Order: sequence, then structure tokens, then C-alpha cells
Amino acid sequence: MIILGIDPGSITTGYAFLDTGENCPKVLEYGVLHASETKPLEDRLLHILTELEKLLDKYKPQALSMEGVFFYKNPKSALVLGHIRGAVLVACRRRGMTYNEYPPSVVKQSITGKGSASKEQVANMVFARLGIERGDLPLDASDALAIALTHANPAPLASALVGSAKKGTSPASRKKKATTKQWMDLIEKMGGTIQ
Repeated sequence: MIILGIDPGSITTGYAFLDTGENCPKVLEYGVLHASETKPLEDRLLHILTELEKLLDKYKPQALSMEGVFFYKNPKSALVLGHIRGAVLVACRRRGMTYNEYPPSVVKQSITGKGSASKEQVANMVFARLGIERGDLPLDASDALAIALTHANPAPLASALVGSAKKGTSPASRKKKATTKQWMDLIEKMGGTIQ
């Protein structure tokens, strides 16, 4: 299965295509889609989606994994991000792709074992796990890789969530977005097992 990981942004959107293959995930391509911040939102959306659709047609992924929404102090920023997320989701659903989202703390915990890891720590672990050299790309690209890798490897995610639930500090319960049972159901749906 080919997975598309997206770290959405109204100026810079990170993307990563992973092929789950037979043994371990293989990176097909990753990078950023950059839109000029001087352009109006609708033009930035058009540019990002046009570039993304070219990549979708090239790699034909079956699954979209995207960073989940978190709270913004600025409602306008949240609304703009919602436009980007919605446009990406529609483009992917038109191609029949499945959709999963992961809160940032869950991605960090799945990749590094620590839900409060820095973006740099996540990037270093992602590059080490995938056996690729770190480039000069923005952290949005490595974040997209981390999101796709989280979806590709449900076992570390399941382990992190079960361990957090036992301690009573589940990222889902802290943010009051989903129960442990809901996460476990999602993990099983993705083909993972919980021991």
C-alpha cells in the first residue's frame, strides 16, 4: 500500500509518499509544497492542490494520513488551516483514498516514544528509521514522513497508546478528543493488534 502523509499549512505543506512494501516502508518521495505568502488564500490553495494532484496522479496512494487539528489561540489561523485540510481531503477522497488523522503528540510518541518530543527529535528518528539522509528541507517534510510512518507502523502506535492509557495520561484523554477504546478500535481497523 502507498501512504500519503500530509502536514498541512497555508504557505508550506509537507508531504511524504511511503510504500509499505513487503518488509519495511520505502520512501518514494517527500518534500514541501510552497505557496507565496503574498498571494490571497484562494490562490495559495489552488497552487498547493495543483501540485499535490500531480503527485497523487504519479504515485496513486491508497491512504491519506494527516496531522490532526489542535487548538489555536488565533481563530483565523485555525480557519485557514481548515481550508487547506478540507481541500486536501477532498482531492484524496475523489481518488478513493482512505483517511486517518493523528494528533501531533500521538505521532511524536509513536515515532520517538515521547509525546512531547521536539520537531528536530522526530526528524532525526524518522530519518534514522527510514535509512535516509537528512536534507535541508523544512521540518514540515519530516513531519509528513512521521505522520505517514505512524500510519504504516500501527504496532508502535498501539503500544504507545496502551502504555499511556495504563498511566492515565493518554494523549487522547488529555485533549478530550477520543477515548482509549476509540483509539484501539482505530488501530485494529488499520490492521494493528493490541496485546
